[in-house]
Amino acid sequence: QVQVVESGGGLVQAGGSLRLSCAASGSIISINAMGWYRQAPGKQRELVATISNIHSTNYADSVKGRCTISRDNAKNTVYLQMNSLKPEDTAVYYCNAAVVRRSLGGLQLEYSYWGQGTQVTVSS
Repeated sequence: QVQVVESGGGLVQAGGSLRLSCAASGSIISINAMGWYRQAPGKQRELVATISNIHSTNYADSVKGRCTISRDNAKNTVYLQMNSLKPEDTAVYYCNAAVVRRSLGGLQLEYSYWGQGTQVTVSS
C-alpha cells in the first residue's frame, strides 16, 4: 500500500506565506513526478506545480513567481512554498505522486496516488 498525506495548510492573510508538505509512504520503489493541484469551490481541479524526479519544475501561470515546488527524494516528500498569497489562492490543495511500486506479478510499474487534500484559506 501507498499513502500520500499533505500538511501545512491553514488560514493566512493576503500577502503571507505557507509551506505545504506532502509525504508518500508505503511500498515505494521510487517516485517519478510529483505535483500540487488545487480545487476551489465551484471550480475544476487545476494544476499548480509539478516537479520531476530530476527536479525539473512546471508552474501554472497564476502562481509563477510566487510559488516554489521542491522535493526531497530521500524522504519521498514534495513541498510547495507559497508566498505573496492572494485570496484567489484559497482552495483545497492536493498532492499527487507518480509512484513506482511492484505490481502483482512483480513488475515495477508507475501508479498515480492522491492525497486527501489540505485547506488553504487566504483572507483579504
